Amino acid sequence: MRTMIDLGSQRGAGIHIISTATSVDCAREVRFRRSFRSLVECMVPCCGFQPSSHHSLSSDTDSSSSSSSTSTTITGTFFGYRKGRVSFCLQDHTRTSPILLLEFAVPTAYLAREMQYGLLRIALECDPTKHRFSSCSLFDVPVWSMYCNGRKVGFAIRRQMTASDAAVLKLMQSVSVGAGVLPVAPKSDEGDLLYLRASFERVIGSVDSESFHMINPVGSSGQELSIFLLRS
Repeated sequence: MRTMIDLGSQRGAGIHIISTATSVDCAREVRFRRSFRSLVECMVPCCGFQPSSHHSLSSDTDSSSSSSSTSTTITGTFFGYRKGRVSFCLQDHTRTSPILLLEFAVPTAYLAREMQYGLLRIALECDPTKHRFSSCSLFDVPVWSMYCNGRKVGFAIRRQMTASDAAVLKLMQSVSVGAGVLPVAPKSDEGDLLYLRASFERVIGSVDSESFHMINPVGSSGQELSIFLLRS
């Protein structure tokens, strides 16, 4: 039983002790946050990285969806070797084929360094006049300009699932939420194979904009990780 103290708002009033039992079950949230941070701890042994001070694009995309937007829940997975490039996969369910598979032109360790401060915004931008992708689905756009916490870091490329990708996703079929190291053999020269999986809220703003926001399992409103697809 927890004892709670109500300080009240009246001056000079005595302290009121609330001695009734309170049910505060935060074990699930603690487990999720520990697993989320474990990915960062695996890839970033030290914390000397300074966060980016550029927020021009990410702050613009932070404003939420309009009243006409629709949202659903989807499974999102980051995976990649410690020293290799990171991939991002979207699935309707952990046992279904990917509806989108992207490869980011940044190492997995770089993404983890951005994560360690508790806020990661990835904005992927496409110029339809330059790449002639004005009429296709956002999931069919082959190349995106990539911004991470407001800083341009290269490109993201849509690719088809390989046999290696299929093997990785099969290993994680029973995982709905979590982060860590996958047991794969043989060992790669690029280090351990790391992953982060969570449920994401998919918000469809229009045919030219979608966003994906990581959902805390306990349903709190705080967002630690968001991905934006923008066709400007």
